[in-house]
Amino acid sequence: MEEKTLAAMQKEVDTYIQQFKTGYFSPLAQMARLTEEVGELAREVNHYYGEKPKKIEEEPKTVAEELGDVLFVTLIMANSMDINLTKIFDQNMEKFNQRDRFRFERKDGKGANE
Repeated sequence: MEEKTLAAMQKEVDTYIQQFKTGYFSPLAQMARLTEEVGELAREVNHYYGEKPKKIEEEPKTVAEELGDVLFVTLIMANSMDINLTKIFDQNMEKFNQRDRFRFERKDGKGANE
């Protein structure tokens, strides 16, 4: 399977949403859904890596599935607000590469004074 760009994913999600009369939900409704999906992701992480095992009757899900749901809702939210995720990703990486380049101990041994 060929890897997709963020732009291609945003377009695919928009095509999916546009087939429905409802279209995009309000930003507040999307935020509620994103929060719900992040909660489900947290639950799965807790089951796999934490101290809380799944109940026998609970439906099996994976961290990857829940991350996919978070990504899907994030793409929907970005589309509805006309946010180009590729552009904002590049801006954020530039910010993190400047602001946080010496925040953690580096493998190359470089420090803030160099």
